[in-house]
Amino acid sequence: MRRVGLSSHACCPWPRDGSHLHARRIRKHAWRAAVMLAALTGGVSTVGAAAQDVDAALIARGEYLAKAGDCIACHSAPRGKPFAGGLPMTTPMGRIYSTNITPDPDTGIGRYSKADFARAVRAGVAPDGHALYPAMPYPSYAKVSDVDMNALYAYFMHGVAPVRHANRATDIPWPLNMRWPLKLWNLVFLDNTRYQVQTDKDAQWNRGAYLVQGLGHCGACHTPRGFAFQEQALDQSGRAFLTGAPLESWFASNLTGNHNTGLGRWSEDDLNTFLRTGANAHATAFGSMTDVINDSTQMLSDADTRAIARYIKSLPGGRSNDGPPFMPHPDGERVMLTALPGNPGAQTYATYCMHCHGAGGLGAAPWLAPLAGNPNVLEPDPVSLINVTLNGAGPLIIGGLPAPYPMPTYHPILTDQQIADVLTFVRNHWNNQAPSVSAHAVAKVRNATRAP
Repeated sequence: MRRVGLSSHACCPWPRDGSHLHARRIRKHAWRAAVMLAALTGGVSTVGAAAQDVDAALIARGEYLAKAGDCIACHSAPRGKPFAGGLPMTTPMGRIYSTNITPDPDTGIGRYSKADFARAVRAGVAPDGHALYPAMPYPSYAKVSDVDMNALYAYFMHGVAPVRHANRATDIPWPLNMRWPLKLWNLVFLDNTRYQVQTDKDAQWNRGAYLVQGLGHCGACHTPRGFAFQEQALDQSGRAFLTGAPLESWFASNLTGNHNTGLGRWSEDDLNTFLRTGANAHATAFGSMTDVINDSTQMLSDADTRAIARYIKSLPGGRSNDGPPFMPHPDGERVMLTALPGNPGAQTYATYCMHCHGAGGLGAAPWLAPLAGNPNVLEPDPVSLINVTLNGAGPLIIGGLPAPYPMPTYHPILTDQQIADVLTFVRNHWNNQAPSVSAHAVAKVRNATRAP
């Protein structure tokens, strides 16, 4: 769950390139406004006309569920129309592009029956029988109930504007682009069963589990993957579930109860606040998690985000090597001042970071993230810290208003060595204990994230 806060990717186990979140939200709201204007002025709305014979409440329910699944994040390209596809995704085999899921009959899903739709979403099989890449998180969506699947179908068929936009072929070379091995992958790794209520848990816990494991597909990013790129666990019965995983040039955070690198020090209220605003006393969202906050979790009901928080906070620490529990330093400012004379990382911190994150690394929550004790700072894999320092963070947009202090971009200003030095300083002061960062590691991320 999209950084310095939590990290996650909304709809696939591999990162997408160039989110342009603010522009996408403007397009989305502009489209809705156009539909409303047409209705008010007597114009004919394709969406409205198609939906006349369909229960409006069912369509509205489907729209809510599509937000819970953050479908728009992966199926809308920069400067493209909502749900028309074309978003590039980098996989270990090559680049693929998200598909058009508008009800256009020729280039979208307009000819899908309910059975076709459910089979594609839950089992990763298109109507013509070809297998979808598991960048589509159908192993998670397999848990979605029949009732919710019916509402999603109603929304995508009657609540989304059809867009004629042809799907783009993958850049994966032959023979790696052959689809038939994916059918074998499904036989081995896909559990195509609906969510089963845990009778020893209450309704709130079960609702949270259903959302996290199913439409929220949190495990698609936050669970480590095996040799065949399968999630090592699909629910809390597997120890690896939601313990964090590398995404290309990011690390999706550990969401289990580990004290240092997980959410062990967060309360349910802390997590609920994060889901609704992207920030709390412990961390601020960045990277792909910004998409999740902007386009999904802030739009859910308070009851649903609290259910998610309840379920996630019930997960014990999944890592056995979390280290001694973090304890706040009683005099962090003195630590900073003592390190300044001979530590180049401290000097860089004082110049570029201290005015926001403070001499003691405490920040100014919720909008200026603390660095002392931040689980992303304590994470052994530093890739998210490197990435957000190099490339900054897109703005959180809560209730239509951008957050006032997004992380700036430092790749034009600081060298690889300076970034390595400052991150090493941050990860080893104020009672933080995490491995040092090398200039080589920074260079690797700089090269991987450099704009083409």
